[in-house]
Parts: sequence; structure tokens; C-alpha cells
Amino acid sequence: MRTLGLDIGDIRIGVALSDPLGILASPLTIINRADESAAIEEIVNIIRQHEVGRVIAGLPLNMDGSMGEQAGKTMSFVAALSRHINVPVEYRDERLSTVSARELIQEVRKTNRGTRYDAAAAALILQSYLDEAAERRPDDSAPQVE
Repeated sequence: MRTLGLDIGDIRIGVALSDPLGILASPLTIINRADESAAIEEIVNIIRQHEVGRVIAGLPLNMDGSMGEQAGKTMSFVAALSRHINVPVEYRDERLSTVSARELIQEVRKTNRGTRYDAAAAALILQSYLDEAAERRPDDSAPQVE
């Protein structure tokens, strides 16, 4: 089952996708959020096209773990998205994911343009979820490669 990761910002939404076995997250695209309905439609199309079974949305908590204005905006967008999809959506603490994404991208020197950070941040959020899910899986239920 593929899982979709979202890093929802005011201007852009970073999108990441897991491999079919749910082991590795990769940046997929960046969606412009100028038109919220169009952004939701793009996400719905990605979910259908890639047969996504779960969505992980980064939740930008304050450094003390409390909910702030940006977390409220994210939850509002996810609520709107949820009305258009039939897959579960979970939140993942995304504190510092964009900072980590910038550092990672600069280390591998792929680019230092801002728009790439959003998709990389989504991949970091999703990879964190996938790694935790793998730790919870009993050894006998781990995906098998044939």
C-alpha cells in the first residue's frame, strides 16, 4: 500500500509518496496553493493515480508542542481534503522538517531553490512515519520481496 505525505504550507504543498511496500518515501511534487479547490483536486488525482491507501499530513506544532495558528490552518485544509477522499488521514509532528530538508538538500547539492524544500520536507515527514510503522510490525508481517 502506498502512503502519501503532505507538507502543507500557506503558499505550497510538498507531496511525497512511498514505494508500494511502504518502506521508502520520495519527494513527488509541489502543488501551488493559490487556489485551494484546485490544490485539493490535484491531491485527489494523485491519490487515485497511485492507489494511495493512507495520507500523512505534517502538523506544524509550536516548539513547546502546542497548537498554533499554522497548525489550525493545516487542520482546516486537511478537513476540506478529507471530504473528497476515502482514505484515512493521520497527522505527524513536523517540527523542523523544512529545516532538515534544507540541510539535506544542501548536503547533496541538488539545489538551493526554495520550492524543492517543500517536497523534501514531505518526504522526511512520510519517511519518519514509515520507519515508525515498520518498527511496530511483527517480524513475520514484514513485506516480502520476491
